[in-house]
Amino acid sequence: MRRLVLSAAALLAVASAFALGRASASVAEHGSVIEHDSLVVAKQPGPHRGTGETTAYSFYGKVPDLPYVFRKRALHRGASIGYHAHLDHGDETYYVLSGQGEFTLDGVKRVVGPGTAMLTRKGSSHGIKQLGDADLVLIIAYPRH
Repeated sequence: MRRLVLSAAALLAVASAFALGRASASVAEHGSVIEHDSLVVAKQPGPHRGTGETTAYSFYGKVPDLPYVFRKRALHRGASIGYHAHLDHGDETYYVLSGQGEFTLDGVKRVVGPGTAMLTRKGSSHGIKQLGDADLVLIIAYPRH
């Protein structure tokens, strides 16, 4: 019985470290990295002059020579990524994990939800806003510039 209590206490300590963002990333000798949300989380206003508050998870930001940005972003109630021209870098992909949003691409609005992938190309304009009560949670990937 005492052994089980110690194991549970050790597990709680590890879980607490992750929750508080004190756990470190796992880096392999060849540079591969494993990161957890708790290590890369930041509250931010809606990007591109968007509205409301978002939570950004910027993975691999300290990995040298990585040619792309990989991010998870939660748009909280009323938040948006502002409508903007996509002129300065290559393709950008948005993927909806959960929630609902209104995605505007070149002036055309579409309601998007879980499982929807959106590719924006250089020369387009786009933005997205959260709809409903649940957070709109996205994965976003684009070339580092």
